[in-house]
Amino acid sequence: MPTVFAHALVPAAIGLGLGRRRIPPRLLLAGAMAAMLPDADVVAFKFGIAYADALGHRGASHSIVFALVMGALAALFRRSLRTTAMGAFLFVGLSALSHPLLDMLTNGGLGVALLWPWSEQRFFAPWQVIEVSPFAHRFFSARGVEVLLSEARWIGLPALLLTATLAVPRRLWERRQSR
Repeated sequence: MPTVFAHALVPAAIGLGLGRRRIPPRLLLAGAMAAMLPDADVVAFKFGIAYADALGHRGASHSIVFALVMGALAALFRRSLRTTAMGAFLFVGLSALSHPLLDMLTNGGLGVALLWPWSEQRFFAPWQVIEVSPFAHRFFSARGVEVLLSEARWIGLPALLLTATLAVPRRLWERRQSR
């Protein structure tokens, strides 16, 4: 998995690129939380649930169904997120879905159960370019630095490019409208 913080880069890039009017701060925060939430499944280890189990790491919480549920919950809270139901559903749902898609790009682990509950098969992307993150007790090591550099290259730089790709036309449009 990429580090939990790297997962928040996708919604942050989209939110910053589209601006506060389209992605209010509360919605941006909800999207970032939804993008990080699937890794809460590591708690399953404490209850004796195996990694490869459907409820284990990279299992059900890394599925399309989980992302849809996150989007639906956000739609229910649209008023407090200061957006429309569809806006909340799409932004938070896609933010949650970005998590397993990034995990599929890593070079370790068992893959993600993207199609759970229909299938417990674990998937990887054809290109596994992101160094898999060590768990917490080994994170502050040379391996952890290697992972952070990999994330900067494969997640951070594309996120900056996405932000600029969305923000530049938006700002030009806003300037044009204010004239």
